Amino acid sequence: MRYTPKSELDERLARLQEKLLEQGVDGAIIVQNADLFYFTGCIQNAHLFVPAEGSPLLLVKKNLQRATEESSIEHIIGLDNPKELNKILQAYGHGPFKTLGFELDVLPTAQYFRYQNIFQPAEIVDISPLIRLVRMIKSPYEIEILREIALIHNEVFTLAKDSLREGITELELTGIIADFTRAKGHPGYMRVRGFNQDLYYIHCLSGSNTIPSYFDGSVGGKGVSPAFAQGSSKRVIAKGESVLLDFSFILDGYMVDQTRVFCVGELPQHLAEAHKLAIDILHEMERMAVPGVPCSKLYERALEMVKDGPYKNNFLGFPDQVTFIGHGVGIELDELPIIAGKFDLPITKGMVFAMEPKFVFRDGAVGLENTYAVHDSGLENLSVYYEDVIYV
Repeated sequence: MRYTPKSELDERLARLQEKLLEQGVDGAIIVQNADLFYFTGCIQNAHLFVPAEGSPLLLVKKNLQRATEESSIEHIIGLDNPKELNKILQAYGHGPFKTLGFELDVLPTAQYFRYQNIFQPAEIVDISPLIRLVRMIKSPYEIEILREIALIHNEVFTLAKDSLREGITELELTGIIADFTRAKGHPGYMRVRGFNQDLYYIHCLSGSNTIPSYFDGSVGGKGVSPAFAQGSSKRVIAKGESVLLDFSFILDGYMVDQTRVFCVGELPQHLAEAHKLAIDILHEMERMAVPGVPCSKLYERALEMVKDGPYKNNFLGFPDQVTFIGHGVGIELDELPIIAGKFDLPITKGMVFAMEPKFVFRDGAVGLENTYAVHDSGLENLSVYYEDVIYV
């Protein structure tokens, strides 16, 4: 079992404190699981207090013993009742506060009002953008974990190729992959920050199972019922149709996002042509993605490459099209940056993001997705499995 090194946590907390000072925020209280893991190395029922200056304090309601075993935060104490937060922080020399930051992009409103009452008259402000910017830049430690995941991805896509056959259902193929990956240590759960963006880590869709869903992605899928209306179904896979596998393995909290297309037999011409175009688009974005280039330029270039072609209306979804072609990955699937129009943040060393040009038709979906780490000279492709259609 791997524990986050103290040097990692210290560096992450220091970067957050720099941003708190820049914004004139007295301190931050972090409660969301993904953010807790990033800054403390553990996920317990806890509040992490990060002052703009000084030592952080982790206050744990449940389980204090595990928190002290798993986290290298220097000051970890028990917390019986969140109503005592302000009193305890003052006892440790923090406060009174003029401004106090919370993760308002994910914090339930009822919780917000409770904290407002506890810390009045302090002004509650949103520090989720600051947290997301800190998390956006990955360290060599984090990128090495992602490289380990990429090797497992190669095994998974090889397994998918070997297991695919005419007559198998999407759910049966999903089950084979799930059995293999759980045995490899996949936790069976993936984190998505966006509200109501449920997502299973194996997205296996064949043929006409390309209908849109509530999830903000190019390809939806019918799913198993209206109660979880996306993804794989009981549909039987036939010859001559696309089988799109969008998969994320998770190791030590981190994920890589990758998509490949398989086929028993041969794809129809329009699907084969669209897939080749998707590869061309991806390679063009790879070429452009060097530090300093705005993320929006990659998206705009991708739109240029399809605007005069026959598959313009099928690019990034059909009939509903999404307005991004890439997204950051790490502890959550939807981290920064976003490769989209008007997202002009420059590509920066340490970013890790997936790019996914896809085409969706009534009779199938094609395209691919790779995850990349940004270095001084450009991109490192972490998804090195065969990019063309994988024929069985």
